[in-house]
Order: sequence, then structure tokens, then C-alpha cells
Amino acid sequence: MSNTAEKAYEELISRWKEAELIGSCAAILHWDEQTYMPRGGAQFRAEQIAYLAGLAHKKSIDPKIGELLGVVEKSDLTKDEFSDSGANIREIRHEYDKSVKIPQKLVEEISRTTTIAQGIWAEARKESNFGKFLPHLEKIIKLELEVADCLGYEKEAYDALLDNYEPGSTTETVIKTFEGFRKELVELVGAIADSGVKPDISILQRDYPIDRQKLFSQEAAIAIGYDFHCGRLDIAAHPFTTGLGPSDTRITTRYNANDIGQAFFGTLHEGGHGIYDQGLDPEHYGTPRGNSVSLGIHESQSRMWENHVGRGKPFWKHFFPRAQQMYPEALSNVKFDDFYFAINDVRPSYIRIEADEVTYNLHILLRFEMEHAFLKGDLVARDIPGAWNDKFKNYFGITPSSDAQGCLQDVHWSAGLIGYFPTYTLGNLYGAQFFEKAQDDIKYLDDQFAAGNFSELKKWLHDNIHTHGKRYRAGKLVEVVTGKPLDHKYAMDYLRAKYTELYKL
Repeated sequence: MSNTAEKAYEELISRWKEAELIGSCAAILHWDEQTYMPRGGAQFRAEQIAYLAGLAHKKSIDPKIGELLGVVEKSDLTKDEFSDSGANIREIRHEYDKSVKIPQKLVEEISRTTTIAQGIWAEARKESNFGKFLPHLEKIIKLELEVADCLGYEKEAYDALLDNYEPGSTTETVIKTFEGFRKELVELVGAIADSGVKPDISILQRDYPIDRQKLFSQEAAIAIGYDFHCGRLDIAAHPFTTGLGPSDTRITTRYNANDIGQAFFGTLHEGGHGIYDQGLDPEHYGTPRGNSVSLGIHESQSRMWENHVGRGKPFWKHFFPRAQQMYPEALSNVKFDDFYFAINDVRPSYIRIEADEVTYNLHILLRFEMEHAFLKGDLVARDIPGAWNDKFKNYFGITPSSDAQGCLQDVHWSAGLIGYFPTYTLGNLYGAQFFEKAQDDIKYLDDQFAAGNFSELKKWLHDNIHTHGKRYRAGKLVEVVTGKPLDHKYAMDYLRAKYTELYKL
């Protein structure tokens, strides 16, 4: 390898890290907006974030980056596409070629619009008033379609936006992946409904003081490996995780004094995201090798800790006695099996993030179909509430009684995250396949969980997934880790085994 190529690569990485550093500054402003910022600060915050977004975009499309890529791509640095340099060059090229197609003014306008829209969404959700949010959503859809047109696509606009969250995926491949899964999932949901067996979920709806919930949630996050020395747990209207850089990853949750599960499982979920970000290689921060693979892979980590671990029987063999100590009035006379069944209750529900792990994916399929429809022009924004309710009735047999319970419950569209939702179900599929492999590789994993030891699973995830960053794309990573391509059978095998036992199917 020539000295010229080495120097070009060093300069390329330095310039790319600078743009990423600006992005991390914007991330702290986004975090503050969702947690502590007074609502009156929204307008000025929008200007701050728009400025940083524009500055980062300007840095990332500097023609010099294109020149440097031209030099290093002709060198031995790309000989192995999965080496540190090969992966960095491949992914920087992918992002650079996309970014140069989008005008800086459009980047700034999207940032400004979505920052304001998120505050309006929070108010509209609280008031259950879709009309208040509608003009902002209409503008966001228009701007996202402009982005898709700038990026270009072979078949449809959704492809261009989906690639932002799950690089390499297309609408066609997502639909194909989901079709077989949906059919088997609907059959399982039907069998559970027909079983006539129902747990006593009132156990979960007793008095659970919020101060104790905060302590219990934090204890669980620490137990699974979330490092509070390099992170924190706060409250947000819609729970999220944000990685601000090495040694600073923040998670949020929300509490309900009459629902033990909302904050607890929400914290496990966000803790899973946080553990992934904390496990990325700090040496490569600011480069693709130091970044997460895709949102689907990120979601595989959160859903694995929330469901495969956190809703599993071994986990609660350790944590149930502690729960009874924390909430003696609510749980002292509750039997373990009754509690375990209650936290794994399966029934149609309105709120996605509180849905059971069986019906959850139907929530995602509904949102994917909605996004797909309004990007194609088959659905206009003002008709979303009615279309949402119709689809919800078709999927779940129940109809939301308000917009807050229906189409206003998710923050994603207000943040401009159109094309994001499919990654949740992809995450469930990735997670199930990874977890089965982890169970094969780690002896006595259930016994470890029952003893309160989750370190071996965390280490396995770190070694096999986190530390690689974007060395591999999602599909390739699944094959490298499990030896097989992504297949929904692993998720279905897991769900069937667990819920056949619980519901006596």
C-alpha cells in the first residue's frame, strides 16, 4: 500500500469524524428537548439543531471527501471489504453518495420542521387532537418525498427512505420477509384467543409507587449490564435511547403508578439499546466501524433483553423475590406462576410499546402499510386517523377510542423517521435468531439468568455483534453469527414453544 493511500485514508477518517462530532452535539440538544427543555424553547431549539444539521451536512459532502475516496478505493485498503479500512471506505462511500444528492437547505428545513413538530406532536397527543399535528405531518411527508426524489430509487420512494435505517433493504424484500411471518403469527394469535385461557392481569395494575419503580428499573438495568457510570436514566413522553459518544449513552422511560410493566420492560428495552451503544469500539468512534449496523440490528438487542430475557421464566426466578420485597402490598400474596403468566399475557391492545411480544408485530405491520400508502399517494395525511382505525379493527378486532390511543401514539413521524417502522419487526427476527445461537453457544444460560448472572450473554453479544460496528451489513452479520440467512422460523419457534405451554395449545 502506498504512502499516498495511507495519508488519504487518515485524512478521510479525520474529516468524517468531524462531521460525526457535530452530529453528536446535535444529539445532546435532541435529548434535552425530549427530557428537560421548557416547551417555550422549541422555536429557538429548532434553529440550533437546524444550524448543526446543516453544518454537519456541509462537512460530510465536502468534495475533498469524494477525492479522498477516489484515492483509497484504488488501493489495497479495500482489498478485504470486511477489514477496518474496507468497511469504513465502503460505508463512507455509501453515505457520501447519498448525502451529496441532498441540498443543504433541505437538510436544514427538515431539521427545523421536525424539531418543532415533535413539540407539537407531544401537545397533540396529550390533547388527543390530530388536527393540531396535521399541518406539520403534511409538511414532513412532503419533505421526505423530496429527500426520496433527491436520492433516487428504482421502484418506489419508500426504498430510498428505508435505506436510511436498514441499508441494503428494499420495500420488496421487507414485504417478502413479513408475508410468511404474518401468516403464522395471525394463526398463533387466533389459537391463543380461542384457547379460552386468560391470566389475571390485575396483578400488574395494582399500586406500584413510582419511586420504587425507578429503583427497581435501575436495578434491572444494572443487572443486565447497562453502565450508569457512562449513562443515565430519565423520563420522556416516548422512551428512547441516544448515544452521544464514547462513555455517554442515555436511556429514558416513563412511569405509571398502576402498571408495573410499562416502565420496567421499557427500561429493559432501552437498556438493551444502551448496552449496544456502550459496546461499540471507542477506538473507532465517529467512523462506520464504531457505529451500529442498522436500526433492525439495534432493535434486535433491545427486544432480546426485553422479551427473550426479561419476560422469560429464568429471569423472574431471580427478580420475582426482589419484586415482592419492593412491592409487598401488591405482590406478597401473588404466586410466581400467576405473575409470570400475567407479564406474558397476549391480547389485542392499543399502545404499541406496551403490546405483548406476540401481537407487537401486527402493530408494526399496520404502521408499515400506512407509511407505504401515504408515500405512494394512496393515502392523504388528513385521512390517517380513519384509515388507522379501520386497519386496527381489521388487525386486532378493536377500535381506538381517541387519536392519542391511535395514530398519535408514536413520535416517529413527527421526527421525520419515515421508513423506520419495519426495523422493529426485522429486529424481532434478528433477535430470535441471535438468541437461539447464544443458547447453543453458552452452557446453562437459563441457570445463569436464574442466578442473576447476565454477563455471559452480554459478553457474547459484545463479541459477536457490538464490537464489529458496521464491519458487516445486517444480512451478512446474521449469516456470520448464526451460519444461516435471516429466517422468521426462529421467531415463530420461540413464540410457539413459549405460548403453547402458557395457553395449553
